[in-house]
Amino acid sequence: MADGVFAYIQPDGGWCVSNAGILLEPGRGGGPVLVDTAATQGRARAMRTALAGLTPESPRLIVNTHFHGDHTFGNAVLAGPGTVVVAHERTRTEMAAAGLGLTALWPDVEWGGIELMLPDLTYRQGLTLHQGERRIELIHPGPAHTTNDTLVWLPEERVLFAGDVVLPGCTPFVLMGSVAGSLATLELLRKLDPRTVVGGHGPVSGPEALTQTEEYFHWLTELAAKGRAAGLTPLQLARETGPGPYGDLRDPERLVANLHRAYSELAGEELGSALDVVSVFGEMVEYNGGVLPLSHA
Repeated sequence: MADGVFAYIQPDGGWCVSNAGILLEPGRGGGPVLVDTAATQGRARAMRTALAGLTPESPRLIVNTHFHGDHTFGNAVLAGPGTVVVAHERTRTEMAAAGLGLTALWPDVEWGGIELMLPDLTYRQGLTLHQGERRIELIHPGPAHTTNDTLVWLPEERVLFAGDVVLPGCTPFVLMGSVAGSLATLELLRKLDPRTVVGGHGPVSGPEALTQTEEYFHWLTELAAKGRAAGLTPLQLARETGPGPYGDLRDPERLVANLHRAYSELAGEELGSALDVVSVFGEMVEYNGGVLPLSHA
């Protein structure tokens, strides 16, 4: 995507099949910077093999864009001696609290012998990293996909690693984040004017991914307002309307979770406030015909 800037894309981009980034120092052999890792031991090892094809060096830094295990469980596999893991301070807190709990949702996935590796270095608002001549900006936008997202911005290259704030080809997911916060974050991203956008899942995109995500959240907000006024629960509303104009997006059952978040905000609750994740996930399964959403992790 730019000199020494690589996207590690994992098809099909669905549940727990996430993307990552590899940043090599231009013109030098210093240790690379990774943006996220992978969900399973096998996938993390595959990423390690891909990294070895680019450089013999172990990662100098690993940046986790948020606490979800599909972006962090591979930390211990990819880290070498002296590797420092960097994330927002709430990412460390939420990782420690969640542990390996994600594995219980998809017991048929071959997770392997994953070990939790928490961030060593945390920040609160923003942090600038220097990789030789390259500047790497870590930006915490407030509640969006979660309450602890990190946007990784390369201003000279105009490359944005957006984590799960942007999911090209996939239904957005803000059960643990915010609809209004996502819209505010997308406005911030527009001002950055990225040329290339790497979402947390799905194909590499351009700024059109920001527009598409923004349009989805405007549609969701309007839908939630009408459904709440009609006295429908999020699950009832999702069943009645279906994915609407977004039927081509992967993982449509996320609509139920997103409506729960939208209802919470319409009720005046704090952005990013805790919802009953287990209960809502159960409703997503109901929406999906009683079948657990498929993960190819």
